[in-house]
Amino acid sequence: MKRLHESWLPLIRMMLTAGRGRPVALVVLFGLSLLNLCSELPRNADRPALVGSLDEIVRDSFGAPRQLLFDHYQRRFPRIPTSQPVTIVEIDDKTLADVGQWPWPRNRLATLIDAIAAQKPVAIGLDIYMPEPDQTSPDKVADNLPPTAAGLAAQLRLLPSHEAILARSLSASPSVLGAAAFDHSAFATSTDMRSAPIRVHGTDPLSKVQRFSYVLASLPELQAAAHGQAMLNVALEQGTVRRIPLIMGLGDKLVPGLPIEMLRVATGSPVVDVYAERSGVQAVGVADVLVPTQSDGDFLLHFASIRSTLNRYVSASDVLHGKVDPDRLRNKLVLVGLTGSGLTDMRTTVLGELVPGIEIQAQMIEAIFEGRYLRRPAWLKSAECAFIMMFGLLIIWYLPRTDSRLTKFIRAVPKASAILGLSVNLLSLYSCLLIFKYFGLLVDAASISIILSAVMGCFFSTALLGNEAHRSADVARTEASEGKAQHPVQPEIPERTRDNMEA
Repeated sequence: MKRLHESWLPLIRMMLTAGRGRPVALVVLFGLSLLNLCSELPRNADRPALVGSLDEIVRDSFGAPRQLLFDHYQRRFPRIPTSQPVTIVEIDDKTLADVGQWPWPRNRLATLIDAIAAQKPVAIGLDIYMPEPDQTSPDKVADNLPPTAAGLAAQLRLLPSHEAILARSLSASPSVLGAAAFDHSAFATSTDMRSAPIRVHGTDPLSKVQRFSYVLASLPELQAAAHGQAMLNVALEQGTVRRIPLIMGLGDKLVPGLPIEMLRVATGSPVVDVYAERSGVQAVGVADVLVPTQSDGDFLLHFASIRSTLNRYVSASDVLHGKVDPDRLRNKLVLVGLTGSGLTDMRTTVLGELVPGIEIQAQMIEAIFEGRYLRRPAWLKSAECAFIMMFGLLIIWYLPRTDSRLTKFIRAVPKASAILGLSVNLLSLYSCLLIFKYFGLLVDAASISIILSAVMGCFFSTALLGNEAHRSADVARTEASEGKAQHPVQPEIPERTRDNMEA
């Protein structure tokens, strides 16, 4: 091991000190910049397993610190709601204690929808799946009666089914049914559902968006009665919700997410417009609302704290008993969802808060309504790359110069390198934080700091190795001088003189 260390150390030292460290710094700059660019390439589910594993490693190298930084932006400056276009009618513990346990008979759910519709909301979205027939429906009850109750069974079959009652309520109100997309087949899933037409402007984006093969949707009778169908899927990254698909693929067709479908029904638009280029989706819109998206159709959500949105919740029990102020529902986008104990699909936001899934849908609608978008467009990534390359090349050209003021400062002040690196990183972080606050742009200060710090570190390492080499040479010279002083060289005595001395 010692021989290996002695053989490799001089080689490494030579590589780091060659050309005053510039070649190594150039390799680090271009290598890390390429790795950073690859970490944001669109995902491809068709890649081989080995390539997919390498893809995850590449993404984690810069993706993890990038996401943590963007989360810090939001925690430092969360969205402050300026309006309340959404009201959530929650089936909470109070409602379950008053009305009965979940799932309810469909006619009872129809009563709730009728009570909401009576207050004239602009749209009603149901975060509820109903893929199976209601077993409490009169015809289902009649099927389970014994032969001795044939007369009662006949009378029950004359009554409308609970699905028919709910379908009438859905048809009479501006209703939107939710559905969930799956990659695999599961109980009660299907391969298609009814949805509004999608009008594509530009290149077909089906290959760029998230695609699924199966969907858990409500019964066809209920789908036909509702005014809209939409996906409720959210994108999870390390267990945290940061984005929601506005548009996604189901088989060979595009389907909308719940927020954009709610706006379509509210505005009476016949279609959802998707604007796409070869690089992917650029925006999704309905009527005069145009929402910028990522290339895969995802919407980056700027979260508000749950503490600032609690007043949007009303209990379904209060709605059924007429105890809710009509203005809480009139001209509102109303979402109906479960928040009762054991029924809620809880999600973690970037603010570190655990919220019901219906709250995330509401926040997205609210952000679109207010025009509060977070954006990370392709041109911003190019601008970051250009800045990193220009600043990195400037460092590589200027820092190794022996006559530069910066080099003299670093040599004169022992902690100058640490001070310089910390100052550059803090300035970069603060600038990106201000850009986020005032423009809603997600600038990746993490990658900028990592790459430029690595480039500067190459020269600091070179300086340390150079100083070590100088110290080693000085020590060797000192030891040589001390050796000569301790063992002076005796003058050579001629042979004849030496003989006379011996005599």
